[in-house]
Amino acid sequence: QVQLVEAGGGLVQAGGSLRLSCAASTQTFDSYDMGWFRQAPGKEREFVAAISRSGGDTFYADSVKGRFTVFRDNRRVTVYLQMDSLKPEDTAVYYCAASTSLAVAEDMYVYWGRGTQVTVSS
Repeated sequence: QVQLVEAGGGLVQAGGSLRLSCAASTQTFDSYDMGWFRQAPGKEREFVAAISRSGGDTFYADSVKGRFTVFRDNRRVTVYLQMDSLKPEDTAVYYCAASTSLAVAEDMYVYWGRGTQVTVSS
């Protein structure tokens, strides 16, 4: 069982930045590909970004490409999501998740954090 704990959410004005982190409870962190998802009020959860276990490959949703950056530090068993140029439509609960394959589909992810709220004011 792997526990994931997100942190770094909060309230920010449009155009601002936030960095989310997700710490894992396992020392085999580098065995997992990691993803970030988000769920806005009244909407389904959607893919945001993913990173391979080595950090060498990354994927982004079109809606965040060029504004968000996913990276990881395997020594610190943590994955990050740097969010720049935030927009009100980025408001959501952000979740990190772990998978044994690099994927955008959430059903490929086996471990999930509880999420952290990001609110972007206009």
